[in-house]
Amino acid sequence: MADVLGPDYETTEIPLGTDDEGEVLATLVTRRADPPRRRAVLYVHGFVDYFFQSHLADFYLAQGFDFYALDLRKYGRSLRPHQTPNFVTDLTEYFPEIDEAVRIIRAEHDVVLLNGHSTGGLVASLWAGRVRGRGLVQGLFLNSPFFELPEAAFKRVAAGALAGVLRRARPMAELPAGVSPAYAQSLHHTFGGEWDFDLTWKPVEGFPVRTAWLAAIHRGQRHLRAGLDIDVPVLVMISAKSVKPGKNTDIGQADAVLNVTDIARRCVGLGPHLTLIRIDGGLHDLVLSPRPVREHVFTELTRWLKAYLPS
Repeated sequence: MADVLGPDYETTEIPLGTDDEGEVLATLVTRRADPPRRRAVLYVHGFVDYFFQSHLADFYLAQGFDFYALDLRKYGRSLRPHQTPNFVTDLTEYFPEIDEAVRIIRAEHDVVLLNGHSTGGLVASLWAGRVRGRGLVQGLFLNSPFFELPEAAFKRVAAGALAGVLRRARPMAELPAGVSPAYAQSLHHTFGGEWDFDLTWKPVEGFPVRTAWLAAIHRGQRHLRAGLDIDVPVLVMISAKSVKPGKNTDIGQADAVLNVTDIARRCVGLGPHLTLIRIDGGLHDLVLSPRPVREHVFTELTRWLKAYLPS
């Protein structure tokens, strides 16, 4: 099927059965080079997000990759009217669509890179740890992965306990926490930003954070802290600093969503072959940073790809 990004892209629906809300599916977005390449990348987005970063696909095609992106169940292209946006009760619920996407990609490609952003970075890491030893992917690139809640330690413990209790009693309850609208507003062109994206699929006010979802994030992060032993080269890129959105805060040159110091500390749980790069002036989604900064991101990524991925 044709895609919202234009004729260069195709979409394939991946049926995933049903859950408590009804039919579930994921969407695989494809952009192939001409002729097709033996290397491919699979991109997995973050929370309150979907794939719209066509310049990221441009970059990978220029590096000799065919490009694929997943809109996970209940996100973006995959969201259906009967569903609660972005909601799961366990991050392993995303594994079937990643399994199927990788199966489709490997039918035509020898080398696969998995690229995850934010929550997608946490999910991609957990998936890569599960399939180690099977040779399904040859590298992992994580763009500001959601490895820790952006709170002080005692708040994390309290939030984890609360989420665990409410997950059982009121799994769909909305919590008074979420991403500040200031970050999404700084990106979208209607508020003076550089980018255009669907405000239905990626609203500036975000989607509610629900107790069962937060509990799922806590469990995934605990699994990471226990160690994943990922057996392929891993690149983690983060901004050089974080800021907390506020009335007089400049959020245009830092991560305004996560604490990058926490991310750096948690990287040791990924595996033995790790590269960590900090990007001056980087936003939470590093490839949406201002042009000079994202060019730096792509320069560093190019160097890592040449060093660690088969050509």
